[in-house]
Amino acid sequence: MQYFVVMIDYGRRGREAIVDPEITRREVISRVASGEYRNISFIHEIADCSVEDITTEILSEAALPEIGATGTDLQANHFDHIRDLRKHERA
Repeated sequence: MQYFVVMIDYGRRGREAIVDPEITRREVISRVASGEYRNISFIHEIADCSVEDITTEILSEAALPEIGATGTDLQANHFDHIRDLRKHERA
């Protein structure tokens, strides 16, 4: 049997361990990425008789990739800049 324990820290109000044998690793990642799980103290994977701390793995998998500026964004910014310069020339 394999399941995950997600420990949520509520500060002064205490902690909550979310344990659901039906939840998969993919679902844990999805809930972290969506913001459903916040203020995570740790995430443990329990498999057979062993416990593994997988907090950093899950958090890195749930992180959204950073998307750089595309060519069209750069072009739009350039046109906006030119328009702003023309406004100031008229004033």
